[in-house]
Order: sequence, then structure tokens, then C-alpha cells
Amino acid sequence: MTTNDRGFDSYQRVRCDHWDAVARKMDSWTGWNRGYHERLTQIYRFWVAPGQRILEIGCGQGNLLASLRPSRGVGVDFSPEMVKRARITHPELEFFDADSHDLSGLTGPLDIIILSDLIDDLWDVQKVFEQISRLCQPRTRLIINSYSRVWELPLIIAAKLGLAKPRLTQNWLTVEDVTDLLNLSGFEVIRSWQEVLWPIRTPLIDRMCNKVLVKMWPFKLFAMTNFIMARPCPETPPDNPLVSVIVAARNEAGNIAQIFARTPEMGSGTELVFVEGHSQDDTYGAIQREIAEHPERKSQIHRQNGAGKGDAVRLGFAKARGDVLMILDADMTVPPEDLPRFYEALHSGRGEFINGVRLVYPMEDEAMRFFNFMGNKFFSLAFSWLLGQPIKDTLCGTKVLTKRDYELIATNRSYFGDFDPFGDYDLIFGAAKLGLKIVDLPIRYRARTYGKTNIRRWRHGWLLLRMVIFAARRIKFT
Repeated sequence: MTTNDRGFDSYQRVRCDHWDAVARKMDSWTGWNRGYHERLTQIYRFWVAPGQRILEIGCGQGNLLASLRPSRGVGVDFSPEMVKRARITHPELEFFDADSHDLSGLTGPLDIIILSDLIDDLWDVQKVFEQISRLCQPRTRLIINSYSRVWELPLIIAAKLGLAKPRLTQNWLTVEDVTDLLNLSGFEVIRSWQEVLWPIRTPLIDRMCNKVLVKMWPFKLFAMTNFIMARPCPETPPDNPLVSVIVAARNEAGNIAQIFARTPEMGSGTELVFVEGHSQDDTYGAIQREIAEHPERKSQIHRQNGAGKGDAVRLGFAKARGDVLMILDADMTVPPEDLPRFYEALHSGRGEFINGVRLVYPMEDEAMRFFNFMGNKFFSLAFSWLLGQPIKDTLCGTKVLTKRDYELIATNRSYFGDFDPFGDYDLIFGAAKLGLKIVDLPIRYRARTYGKTNIRRWRHGWLLLRMVIFAARRIKFT
């Protein structure tokens, strides 16, 4: 099947005339669509950070695109009437009268590509996905939402009653259908979820249905729209970046020599960035001596002004010169020899945020106490549900990401605030909100050989429970 088929020409002509008529009618028409589209705008504004290069295909009058505050905003629609109105309403954006099956006139790369309520109307969905792939760079995110078939009859009735836009015959693709077509077109799905249970603006009811109930079983089975976030299938880049290993060290003097001796060189080189945090032993002096004894190694030392591991890691990231950022706990419970596996997972593109997992392989005796182990299991299940991506271990100290992605997380940190003394959740929440591909990497967790843990089981457990509630409010039920 090609877009030169006679059936395609007729199909597109009918739809173009239909949407031109809808555009003219919208000048004086209102219906339940207003509440539905307001909710879609809230959802997209949560997932799309401002200041990015954004393309919306099937943009209509451009209101959703404009609401995302892009640095470059491009809208495409095959309805001349829609495009004419979009250009008048949003002159700061670019709008093109073009068919989504042929995007040869557009140039990339783009950061975000949106298909909102479009694939239901397409002649050849795979063809459109293949057109989109040409406009992508490795970090592009494709976000799609389309109607669930559960709502086929209600939408037909609403259109006949004049409560919703009239629609022609739809495709009604399932999430599995779209996932398969994305895979055939060179994309990988990161996450999928359901939204909008009650599309009509109704005080209290729409908020409860659309922000809470739709996230929960069995209510989500009756959601109006399915969302899918995808990225281009990864390719290994040719470059070998500098790697910065950030070591937050407090009362770890006995481990510093081993960190220098056992941390391998990766990429084009490895830089050790130590942040010493108010130690009561000779940690700072030990780091200084090892730096002096190893002039061949790239290394830095900084003293922490604030408190907590999270504050120390942020200082280390700010000072790091590498394009790849790694966290290594100074207690060496995660062996430095495992770091190349994290590097390969990131550099190969298989993941964009590599999270160490201590809960797969058997641990050494006394590496983790029983209640700590059970607490980690509970919180991993809770956060996997809240974030929409599987995360087996939220508090393993070893995490790896690119400096570019960390800077995006830091830029958007105000959404969550400075709430995390560990630093783990600050990164995990930020990575999830950016739509990064999170990959768990199992490691063998070792017992300490020097010093005592800084974790306080019950006090920090209570803090983690508060973070679950915080994540529910700021991520899940938004």
C-alpha cells in the first residue's frame, strides 16, 4: 500500500474537507471538548519542559503547541482552514499546510514530536512514523495520544448531539497496535499510560476522575485516551566521552586509596571528583595524599558547604568536566570494577539513566540488614508504580547519566524542590519526568570494610515514606 493509491487520495480529500468545515464551525461552537483539551494541555505541559524544539503534527489551530512555550514551535496540518487560523492566533510559531504522510518539506532535528488525537485519522500510520524518524535526533521524544475504543459509542453519540466535534471513521488502534508500528518504524516505547475518565468540566468530579481514579485499576480500563512515549531506537555513538566519577566522602579515609587503585579508566578517560563532607576522620587529608601520589589520574577535591549526600553529589556534578556522570559510593559496597558495565549501558544507548540494583544477586553477609532489605523492596515497588517505569532499587548509590540530561534535570528541579538529602530521588524523579529511558543494572552488593553506614533505618525510612506521598502528588496524580 502506498500513498499514491487512488483510495488514499479520496480518503485524504474527504478528511481535508471535513476538517476545514470543523475549523469554520469552531469559530462559534463550544462543546464538551473544551474540558478534554484543557486536560490534555495539562498533561503535555507536565511531560514537556519549556524551551524545546517542538513539532506537532495535526496541530489544528495550534493552541496545544503554543501552550508548551517552545524555543522553536512547528505545527503541521493538512486543513488549510486550520492552518490559516493557527497563523493568525499564534504568529510567533511556524505553521505548514502539509500532509503528515509526506514531511519532506520540514527540517530537524527536533526535541519533542507530538501526535495528539491524530493516528486515529491516518491512512497509513507506519508511513507517518517513518516520515517522523527523519526529523529525530537520538534524544527526541515522540508523544502520542489516541482515543480508546471503549469510548467509540459515547463519542459517536456526543457528536450526534453536538457535544463533540464530528468525526469520520476511525482506526481505533490499541496500545499494542501502536507499539508494534513504532517498532517497525525504528522507535522504542518508553512508557504508556491512560488519561481522562471524565471529559466534561464538572466541579470536583472531573478533578477526582482525571487526576486520581484514572490512574488506578479498574478505572483506568475505562479511560478515554491512551498515551505513549517513545524514542528512536538507539545507535552506539562513535565518540568516547570523558567520564566523571563523583565520590561523596564522609568519614571514609580508609577507602580512598582503594578508590584510586580500583576505579578503571573508561571512555576517553576517567576523572575522579571527590566531595568531602564534614568528616570526623582524616578523609580530606587522605584524598589530598592520593591525588599527590597519582598525578597520572585526572582528579579533583572539593569541600562541601551544605549537608547530606544529595548536596555533595550536586556539587560534584557542577564541578565535573566529563560528558558522562557517575556516582560511586565511597564505602565501596558497589565495586568500582563494575562501573564499565554502567558506562557501556549508557554509551550504547540501551539506557539514558542507568540505575544500580542491589536486590537481584545474593548479598555478602551483613551487607544489608533485614529490615533495610524489606524496606528497599517495598519502596522499589511503590516507586515503579508511581513513575511508570520498573525500578527495582531506588537507593543504590550508583547512578549514571549524561551531563546534558543532568543539566535538564537541574534546570527543571524547581518542580520538585530541594527535598532529597540522599540525591537518589532528585535524579530518579527528574529522569522520569524528562521521559528518559531508565535501565536497572544488577550488581553484587558488598559489605563495608571500613567505617559505619550513614543511613538511619527508621528516621530515613519515614523520610522515604514521605517521598512516596510527595511523588504521588507531583508525578502520579497530577
